[in-house]
Amino acid sequence: MEGLILSVRAYDYLRLLAPHLPPGVTLHAAENAAEAAPWLKESVVLLADPPLVRPLLPHLPHLRWLQSTYAGVETLLSPDLRRDYLLTNARGAFGDSMAEYVLGYVILHERRGWHRYLAQREQRWDTTWPGRLRGKTMGLVGVGSIGAAIARAARCFGVHTLGYTLSSAGEPAIDRYYHGDALETMAAACDYLVCSLPYTPASRHRIDRSVLAALPSHALLVNVGRGSTVDEEALVAALQAGQLGGAVLDVFQTEPLPAGHPFWSLPNVIVTCHTSALSYPEDIAPIFLDNLQHFLAGAALNNRVDFVRGY
Repeated sequence: MEGLILSVRAYDYLRLLAPHLPPGVTLHAAENAAEAAPWLKESVVLLADPPLVRPLLPHLPHLRWLQSTYAGVETLLSPDLRRDYLLTNARGAFGDSMAEYVLGYVILHERRGWHRYLAQREQRWDTTWPGRLRGKTMGLVGVGSIGAAIARAARCFGVHTLGYTLSSAGEPAIDRYYHGDALETMAAACDYLVCSLPYTPASRHRIDRSVLAALPSHALLVNVGRGSTVDEEALVAALQAGQLGGAVLDVFQTEPLPAGHPFWSLPNVIVTCHTSALSYPEDIAPIFLDNLQHFLAGAALNNRVDFVRGY
C-alpha cells in the first residue's frame, strides 16, 4: 500500500515512522506539491498539513484516509471539497503545549513581566506589587482535550476553574460547568477567560460584545482556539476603552495579522502569531501509527472528523 507524507516536516516524520511501518506499507515524503507529484496517483493514505494538501485533493484518485497533522481541519471542510475519504485530526496532541502557553502568559500577566521589562529598559525601579494566581478564577470556553489540559495545569497553581461547553461535563479538573446561554454568567466570574474552541459555524463570534462586557475590567482574555471565535472589532473597542485588563491572542480572523491592525500596537495586547502549540512530529507520529493499525485492520479510526460538524 502506497502512502504519502506531505508536510513542512515531512522528512522528520519519515525518519520517525519508517522503522515502525507494517510490511507492505510504503510512505513517501514531500515538503511541497512539486515533490509530492510523483506519488499522488497511487497514494491511499496521507499524513498531511491541511493547507498543503487542500489544493491536491482532486489529484488523489485512490485516497481513502487522510491523517491531519493539525487538530483544526477547517481548511479541508469547505462544501466544495471532496468528502469521500476518512479524515482524522491530531486531537489530543496539543494539550500540554497549550497549557504551558496559557499558564506562561497568565503568570507573565500577573507578575507584570512585560511592565518589568519596560521598566528595565528605562532603568526605572518599579516596585508595583504583582498579582498572583492562587485564588483566581479561570473560565475555559471549550473543555475538550486542550481545555481539560489547561484546567489541570491551572489547578496546580490554586486557580478555580469554570468550563463552558455545549453539553459534556466530565472533566474533574473543572469546578463548575456552564451551558447554553450561561456564557455571560460565567464570564462575569472570571479573572481569565481562555478560548480553545475549534472552528465551527456555531463558534463564530462566540466571544461577542455582550460576553466582553460581562468580564470584570481587570480580566485577561486568552485565545488559542480560532480567530473566528472572537469578534475582533468588539475586542478592540473593549481594550481601547479600558474595559479589559488585556488580551493574549495567538489566532486571528486573518492570518498573518495585517499590518496596521490595532492589535499590533495596543499596549494591553500580546500577539504570538499562531505559535501556541505547533505540530511536533514526535507527538503526531504515534497518532498516525496507531490509526494506521486501525485502518489496516478495518477498525474504527481515532479522532475521526465529521465533515458536517467540523470536528
